[in-house]
Amino acid sequence: MPLTLRDEIRQTRPFQSLEQEAALSIERTSVVLKHRTQESLREFGITGTQLNVLRILRGAGPDGLCRNEIGERLVSQVPDVTRLLDRMEEAGLVTRERSTEDRRLVRTRITPDGLALLDRLDAPLVEMHREQLGHLSREQLQTLIDLLALVRQGG
Repeated sequence: MPLTLRDEIRQTRPFQSLEQEAALSIERTSVVLKHRTQESLREFGITGTQLNVLRILRGAGPDGLCRNEIGERLVSQVPDVTRLLDRMEEAGLVTRERSTEDRRLVRTRITPDGLALLDRLDAPLVEMHREQLGHLSREQLQTLIDLLALVRQGG
């Protein structure tokens, strides 16, 4: 039997409800997974959010995306996408170009350095996810994915 959340966080009193226990369990699991990801990314000098932006831009292709489109697609919402992109541009991972037709539109594209970094990260991240979740069967993983989607939909 796996360690319960109550045991893991050394809580002596019962949770107020199953919903509370489930919500806290999701949060705790997220923190554990995120911490491992951040540790893995540290040697590459990027954060999980920056990795997410690079993946989004790789998928967008040569046309890139504007700031709002990137912000909408992020797994973890950030308050200031512009500053995030500023730091990534300074690091040489993305470029930004203002549209000549509409000066308000700024396209962000991944650079060759950004693509090379993703190429170096792809295999280690796949292995890390296997280490984190590989003990679950395919059916369990699919059930987990489906249940988490239901939670995000709010009903």
